[in-house]
Amino acid sequence: MPTYQYRCNNCGNELEIVQKMSDDSLTICPKCEKESFERVITGEGGFVLKGSGFYKTDYNPTTKDSTPASPAPCSTTACPTCPLAK
Repeated sequence: MPTYQYRCNNCGNELEIVQKMSDDSLTICPKCEKESFERVITGEGGFVLKGSGFYKTDYNPTTKDSTPASPAPCSTTACPTCPLAK
């Protein structure tokens, strides 16, 4: 269920309330009991991840060998990085 933020225009009271989307908005402030309670529109997203974390490896069914492949040797002995040139 989503969390909605409300603010009273009379006393300034602010609350976060968990409601169903189908529930009516609250209009009466629980602090001053005036009918000036309005839902505040915020820019925050409603998507929250809770838990220890989510990693790419959590969803990978197979593990790959992490050792890098050795490069192929050069075909010429003039290459400075070729082991054949030494």
